Amino acid sequence: MMTEIERADLEKAKYYLENPGIASQLTSLIGTPIEKGISMLPENWNSKVADVVNKALLKSSEIAIFSMKDPSAKKSSDYLHKVSVAITGGLGGFFGIAALAVELPITTTLMMRSIADIARSEGENLSDLQTKLACIEVFALGGTSATDDAAEAGYFAVRAALSRTLSGSARQILEKGITEQGSPLLMRFIAKAAERFSIQITEKAAAQAIPIIGAAGGAIINTVFINHFQNMARGHFIVRRLERKYGPETVAHEYAIA
Repeated sequence: MMTEIERADLEKAKYYLENPGIASQLTSLIGTPIEKGISMLPENWNSKVADVVNKALLKSSEIAIFSMKDPSAKKSSDYLHKVSVAITGGLGGFFGIAALAVELPITTTLMMRSIADIARSEGENLSDLQTKLACIEVFALGGTSATDDAAEAGYFAVRAALSRTLSGSARQILEKGITEQGSPLLMRFIAKAAERFSIQITEKAAAQAIPIIGAAGGAIINTVFINHFQNMARGHFIVRRLERKYGPETVAHEYAIA
């Protein structure tokens, strides 16, 4: 039986995970529909961003997660990571949309480190394979694929879809390493997460493409961006913490009625 504190945590997790996506937040910030910025992106944007996002997720999982050595940290450094990402956003905003290919891998790595930090603060073991994969999962949350319908866009549905991608492959990934290029199943997992993440990257780029943004606006946009993923991570790892104690079925039921 969940305690009142745990129920409150689950309600907070649901609020984060079911919150409006990044597009509505950015539209409110810049006062202009994101669609206007999307129309200003280069014609070949979609083909380029998919490749950049895949590489960014792969490299960030190696650099960010494996570089965190202190398993005893109890509180995540959310503010510090916000400041770091704001700086990269400011540089990106100063140089414009052309700098995104350089800024995105850095920003993604900083966000991955923040996600791992939050995971650790919720009791996750960062040396565990499933925790590392759960950190990558966060990038698939809060965004929808063009092929999604309403039933496929929910939190548990996204997790289930990613889980099916990895079905039976944990041993293979563990033997080869999480960033081993020879693991096609891992590549499909990252591609599935990147499919959703690239939608949110496009929305971020669209906001930065608005001419009035500039360096200051780029910093603010990146702050909104990381805040969104920190919330996704907090909700995700609260749910996983409760699942370790009560089991996935119980938590899913309590989540539905929260």
